[in-house]
Amino acid sequence: MTTALQKYYDKINNLKSEEMILNMGPQHPSTHGVLRLELITDGEIIVEVIPHLGYLHRCFEKHCESLTYPQIIPYTDRMDYMASMNNNHAFVMGVERMLGIDKDIPRRVEYIRVLVCELNRIASHLIAIGTYGIDIGAFTPFMWCFRDREHIMNMLEWASGARMLYNYLWVGGLFYDLPVGFEERCKEFIDYFKPKMVELNELLTHNKIFIDRTANVGILPLDVAISYGVSGPMLRASGLKYDLRRVDEYSVYPEIEFDIPVGKGEMGSIGDCWDRYKVRVDEVEQSVKIIEQCLERLTKELKRDKEFDPRAKLPRKCTPKAQDFYVRAENPKGELGFYFMADGKREIPFRVKSRGPSFNNLSVLPEISKGCMIADLIAILGSIDIVLGEVDR
Repeated sequence: MTTALQKYYDKINNLKSEEMILNMGPQHPSTHGVLRLELITDGEIIVEVIPHLGYLHRCFEKHCESLTYPQIIPYTDRMDYMASMNNNHAFVMGVERMLGIDKDIPRRVEYIRVLVCELNRIASHLIAIGTYGIDIGAFTPFMWCFRDREHIMNMLEWASGARMLYNYLWVGGLFYDLPVGFEERCKEFIDYFKPKMVELNELLTHNKIFIDRTANVGILPLDVAISYGVSGPMLRASGLKYDLRRVDEYSVYPEIEFDIPVGKGEMGSIGDCWDRYKVRVDEVEQSVKIIEQCLERLTKELKRDKEFDPRAKLPRKCTPKAQDFYVRAENPKGELGFYFMADGKREIPFRVKSRGPSFNNLSVLPEISKGCMIADLIAILGSIDIVLGEVDR
């Protein structure tokens, strides 16, 4: 028997008389998917949280061993299905670098990729913000966030033909150019959306009840976050200015101006639930800035013309040289990474290992939940913003 399993059985078998085991999930709406949390409680106080995974395992890494690189792209959509464009982007970047064609991608293609990824980032954060509100009891922000997300879904469906699982970013280019009029419609959405974020802040961010439920709850110290491999808004909420769009400077992000929001402990302590929520709200505003700059370039120096073909650089065959290669990108939930093992003989990878940020971020839950109330556990789990398709893969 493994040491970890033995420790688990020891915890369960050596309960004190005043302690009790409670199951939260896997069907509980506040676990945001089929996640089972086994709680050891002393009255209302949590002594231990044991997450149980594996209810949504879809064999992503095993599928990759029998599919060509372009055929794997739709499967990446189904990991973090709230941010499919971002998954596509990380994967195709890795394959392009292995093939040595990453410098040949047309600039219009790169700017379109960043544009759709940032739209998807906003959509993902709106889900996180809206469902977090409803977890704590605020119903109106949930409806508002879904209303605004619907506009983004409609635009991405217009561009790709799919509503949620896009398969839009291809190795070497795009499935198709943006539809005629997309840039203008996107600009209209940005003009509509900016005041809506001001309203959301007035309703939820600075709401007294919301602050009382989230400030000084689930504090994640920076050293603990780093030790657990936490990334994305969770890591930045603990005070570290670390964003792969700036650190790795991939795609055209070095040419774009935007800030990296970090937690400041404005309402409580640095790294608490409110900070994690606020970093996501601030990131939405930064994504709006990025989209505006992309639209500026796509309607001027990179304007569409009849000669432009987004499939011009698509390779006839995707057979990289024999190598081990790791690529990573800044997804809405953190660092999404793909580790490729190519044998140099086939279009099918020998092995693809995926590093989903939700998995690492969820692993810190037992550490920051000890000693809190059961009601606070809902607030802590919601602030992590997991998606089970990425946790289980």
